[in-house]
Amino acid sequence: MRSAALLSGFLALASCGPISPERAADICEDRARAATGPTGEASIGINSERGIVGGIEVAITSDFIQGRDPYLVYENCVRQKSGQGPIRPLVLE
Repeated sequence: MRSAALLSGFLALASCGPISPERAADICEDRARAATGPTGEASIGINSERGIVGGIEVAITSDFIQGRDPYLVYENCVRQKSGQGPIRPLVLE
């Protein structure tokens, strides 16, 4: 019983470790893009029950509010998540 608890504890700790540089880059690119400004989407449609329907969603990150450089956000994020520097440069489009 005790060995099962130790194993599950070890597995939980192992899942908190660094991730691959490729995965970190994917995650951190999104975070860096969000640091460039508010993001969002709007939708509109027609519903047979309610007629015209719509919605708006806006997201503002703390990186944007604090004026952080998206390139530094990307680099720091990759280092934090993977333990290594970025494997590819950030391209903001």
